[in-house]
Amino acid sequence: MSDLGFVRTEMLPEQAPPATTVGAIGWARQNLFNGISNSVLTVLSLVFIYYILAAMLPWLLSPTWGAESLNECREINGSGHGGACWGVISERWLQLMFGFYPPEYYWRPIAAFLLLGVALAPVLFDTAPRKLLIFTPLYPFFGAWLLWGGTIWNPLAALAGFVLGYYAYKVVAAAAGSLAGVIAAALVPVLWWLFLAGPVAGALSSILPIGIQAVESRAFGGFMLSITIGVTAILCSLPLGIVLALGRQSDLLIVKALCVGFIEFIRGVPLITLLFVASTLLNIFMPPGTNFDIILRVMIMVTLFAAAYMAEVVRGGLAALPTGQYEAADALGLDYWKAQRLVIMPQALKISIPGIVSTFIGVFKDTTLVSIIGLLDPLGLSNAIRADAAWNGIVWEIYGFIALMFFVFCFSMSRYSMYLERKLKTSH
Repeated sequence: MSDLGFVRTEMLPEQAPPATTVGAIGWARQNLFNGISNSVLTVLSLVFIYYILAAMLPWLLSPTWGAESLNECREINGSGHGGACWGVISERWLQLMFGFYPPEYYWRPIAAFLLLGVALAPVLFDTAPRKLLIFTPLYPFFGAWLLWGGTIWNPLAALAGFVLGYYAYKVVAAAAGSLAGVIAAALVPVLWWLFLAGPVAGALSSILPIGIQAVESRAFGGFMLSITIGVTAILCSLPLGIVLALGRQSDLLIVKALCVGFIEFIRGVPLITLLFVASTLLNIFMPPGTNFDIILRVMIMVTLFAAAYMAEVVRGGLAALPTGQYEAADALGLDYWKAQRLVIMPQALKISIPGIVSTFIGVFKDTTLVSIIGLLDPLGLSNAIRADAAWNGIVWEIYGFIALMFFVFCFSMSRYSMYLERKLKTSH
């Protein structure tokens, strides 16, 4: 009897993997039930989640959206009073969003918010049309005009200050050096805004009155106020923090001393103290008769506060770069500003992305502190709503709605941070 060998002459057809290794079942076996201890923890977690949902869902699914008072909610929910009173959100959600902004002008903050997305799109996403970058630097002036209204010449006069600063830098830097140009670029706009912008805008408005109905700052409130303050602080604190971080590492003694003193002073003072300074003490140092808008004062203080923390985050990114990157920039023959713009700062900012976004999220949440100085942000409005006899006793529904809205904004910033880190990752 001899051994016979056999070689298959055709390939077997491909077969699907076992059903228990793919899809939801496969994922559960691999991640939730891949051992005795993991299986026990999974079962206990499911039991815990069940009890939490069993207690929360009846409360959340309360059919009280049409109620007009807390007593009516209790009548709908029955004698147990076990459900939420969502009637307060249904009745007051516009107030929580816009404060006391005139209802006939709601389209203005909505348009400003939508245009903010248009202005930020080419900055945040490289797939957006590059032509939108023309609108990006113009948006702050146009958005402020939409919110506050008044003559169109006021935002144009503010914009003219930056234009004058740019040309002042060009002229002075060519004649006396870049440092003198930077000083002129900062000094000329300030002088323009303090002494000339108002009279020039007033004169142009009297000649050619173009504008929309003005809205006073005391009408601002709700999430519109929080978004306005938060977005302004976020957008302005990053470039200011970069300048402060570079100034802190500068070899110029006066520049370094000023930056270090500013950063350490601001970081050593609570934000609420700065807000009290903005609301009460700042007017003492202004010339008599000066009308310095309270929201503008708060924006400035929150921006300065965020910039001090941003400077330390950026400085950490600069310190994390190896010395060879600085030497490579010098070997290419780049001057200081080109080296920072093309070699150093892009890498430092990439390293600092988690810290930068964390600072942004903290600043946005800190906008709720303005309720302490009398501005009606969502928390300030919640106190006013609960003071109404019809809704006296409402707590969880209002605070839950406010928390949800803040979570949406902060979670969106966190997810964008993760997207940006993945996109800029060069280690693979």
